[in-house]
Amino acid sequence: MTDVATDSPAATAARSDLTAQIRAAILDAQFAPHQRLIEADLSERYGASRASVRTALLNLASEGLVERLPNRGARVRAISVDEAVEIVEVRIGLETLCARKAAEHLTDADAEGLRALRAAIEAAVASGNLVEYSRLNQVMDRRLRELSAHQTAVQLLERLRAQSARHQFRLSFHPGRAAQSAPEHIAIIDAVLARDPDAAEAATRAHLEGIVRVLRSMD
Repeated sequence: MTDVATDSPAATAARSDLTAQIRAAILDAQFAPHQRLIEADLSERYGASRASVRTALLNLASEGLVERLPNRGARVRAISVDEAVEIVEVRIGLETLCARKAAEHLTDADAEGLRALRAAIEAAVASGNLVEYSRLNQVMDRRLRELSAHQTAVQLLERLRAQSARHQFRLSFHPGRAAQSAPEHIAIIDAVLARDPDAAEAATRAHLEGIVRVLRSMD
């Protein structure tokens, strides 16, 4: 009887880490939309085997960040503005749910961290540090998802947000956007701090509907 080889936990973890590294490079615009992702180049860049690179690209294709081309390998998938709008429209249902759950589950210890994050967001906007403001927005979104403890919604949101991350980054630098979105983010945090699920849902919906309007104006 022939033994079937199975991956060691270390090998599985290494491939997962490689997927994360390539994903982060795409989201950080180190690879441009439509750019070819050549397995040999990625193997050299990340010190990984061609098989591991191939698996990572398949994982990212399933996430919608990479597209496989017949007989031509893979490239970074470009997300149109129309598709970005659709993604945000789907996110509305999921993120309002997470906001409600976060307000319901908030502990005193969690509230202290949210207050610190609120102050940091206000400071970044006041100083005009849009890069830091963009980073803090991601921290806030991630923290609210964690506080919601709704694993299904979180998993779906992580995939959707990855697909539209480049548009989200552009939004942060859209003229006047920070001055408009910062109060919206503060309103969401304040509603969660007040442990008011209805207000948290309403504030989150208002913020995301605003994103849809701005995206359409950028098209």
